Amino acid sequence: MSKIRSLFTSFTAMVAGFATFADVAKAQTPNRAYVNAPVMSHIPDAPKAKGHCGVFETCANTEIGLGRGNFTVTLSAVYIMPQDRDDRLWANTKGVTLNGSTIPGSTMVPLGGSIHTSNAVMPELTLKYFLTDNLSIGLIATSTRHQVMLRDVTVPALGKSLGTINAGTAWVLPPSLTLAWHFRPHKRFNPYVGVGGSFAWFHDEHSNLTRSGIGLNAGFTGGPLVNAGFDYQLVGNWFFNLDIKQIFARMHAWAKDLNDVSVGGLPQGAVTRVTVHDSLDPTVVSAGITYRFF
Repeated sequence: MSKIRSLFTSFTAMVAGFATFADVAKAQTPNRAYVNAPVMSHIPDAPKAKGHCGVFETCANTEIGLGRGNFTVTLSAVYIMPQDRDDRLWANTKGVTLNGSTIPGSTMVPLGGSIHTSNAVMPELTLKYFLTDNLSIGLIATSTRHQVMLRDVTVPALGKSLGTINAGTAWVLPPSLTLAWHFRPHKRFNPYVGVGGSFAWFHDEHSNLTRSGIGLNAGFTGGPLVNAGFDYQLVGNWFFNLDIKQIFARMHAWAKDLNDVSVGGLPQGAVTRVTVHDSLDPTVVSAGITYRFF
């Protein structure tokens, strides 16, 4: 009987030991939840960037501002304001007697008065290429129509006032070449200053001094220019451009074949030719939209 009691006591102690060991193991195990997820055989690629950027969109790959290698085309409205500085007038005569004064024939007579060349508004096209981030070269083209008026014209040698004479109209094609320095490359707002040259061809001239309407001529001219302006990036490859130029150029013009008309009230045929020299020196203001092609 004592052996059975001893065996039961030993079994009870063994069970208590196993229970204590299980409690210690449970206390040392973190309280975590595990999910049985499948292992991926291939990691998917990252989403690709949008393949097309709209013409009027600013996308992640849109270049900000202008810099080396960029080529732009600008369509502007241009306002040309000739200054008419330092103007001079002459008349060739066949011989005139008026108020007791005589001008012999084949004489070039200085005239008093001034020249007024009308302002003009026309479209303008500008091509520009950036040689470096700061330096660009530009070609500018437009064609404008101007009216030439001779105001308060007098013939001092005869003591005669001829009043205002409408000399005629002419179109001028003044291509300009500029070299500009841009202060803020690759920025939305990019001001610049430049220098260059302008050349002027006159065409489709019409004289109001002859019955036929022909006989008005103007020589090829040109001169240096300075300019300043800025580009501002609106959206995507579109920019707003404002530019101001000061061109220094003289005009040499003449109206000939006046034998059958009366100029300023002088006898018919007395004046055969009128010559003018005028420092046009136009101030040119343009504003327009620029598109960057590359």
